[in-house]
Amino acid sequence: LHAQCSQSLQSPHMDLCHIPAAREKGWYLALMAPNVKGPNYAWLDPSRLYCHPQGLQDCVADLLQPFQGDPIDMVAGIDAMGFILGAATAAVLQKGFLAIRKAGHLCVQTVAQPYTDYSGREKVMEVRTDAISPGLRILLVDQWVETGGTMRAAIELVERLGGPLRVPAGVAAICIEDSEGGRWIRERYKCSHCVPPCLQSRFDHHQ
Repeated sequence: LHAQCSQSLQSPHMDLCHIPAAREKGWYLALMAPNVKGPNYAWLDPSRLYCHPQGLQDCVADLLQPFQGDPIDMVAGIDAMGFILGAATAAVLQKGFLAIRKAGHLCVQTVAQPYTDYSGREKVMEVRTDAISPGLRILLVDQWVETGGTMRAAIELVERLGGPLRVPAGVAAICIEDSEGGRWIRERYKCSHCVPPCLQSRFDHHQ
């Protein structure tokens, strides 16, 4: 897998219909595309993974594996790329999907939470107030957890609406980096991600 990822990440083109004979966990990480536009963009673009039907299915299956048998009432995805994995996960679980949005997009009553994203920019996210009842078990899904600021803000939103009970059923993302924020989330919540241990340090250092 290590060699496959290294080779595929350097290739500008990829057969999006090819399925490897041995589909070990994380094989689809090689479908992701590297940043070619410079430091103002994320270091890696996972969206090509979503174009591959088997890759997307296996990614969602791997994210859900640790939660087999756990009570999950709803899936929440974080604006914007978390909507893709979140909605796909909700469909597999046959649960509803809640969009946690950047401020200013929801025309209903909301609760807001400021946060600092992975690039250091100050932002605000919102969630509607009529979808989360006390004790509801929500699986939070995003594409990536780098510094952890965005996911932590989403956790705080659902916990504020859910009352004293710990609402999140867990946190799922393609990668949860070994950053201070990532460790904070891992220490407090059940987490799932797709990066094999042999590749984790490369993802942590954006290699």
